[in-house]
Amino acid sequence: MTILYGIKNCDSVKKAKKWLEQENIPYQFHDFRTDGFSSSLLEEFTNSVDLSALLNKRSTTFRNLSEDIKNNLTDEVMTEAILAQPTLIKRPLLKHNQAFLVGFKDSQYQETLL
Repeated sequence: MTILYGIKNCDSVKKAKKWLEQENIPYQFHDFRTDGFSSSLLEEFTNSVDLSALLNKRSTTFRNLSEDIKNNLTDEVMTEAILAQPTLIKRPLLKHNQAFLVGFKDSQYQETLL
């Protein structure tokens, strides 16, 4: 099964969805805002992907974090921040079988899905 995680108005998520549809790859879309986000979902992600690789430091959400948080990015602080604001996760996050891909790169998707 293939699951695409993200938010519907993200340009990278839109590109990934378009690519999946063009390649006729069935997938389920999980929108963090409408479908929810939980500690168990974050734990599933971090079992396969390093927490620091999930954190999108270029996002508006990250830029709006307090300097205290940005200057103290321990795993605990990152976990709390992501649970409070799931849009801190680099998007899209694609789960295919048990493999996770962070971000959208055409070549990575081809290698993993085709």
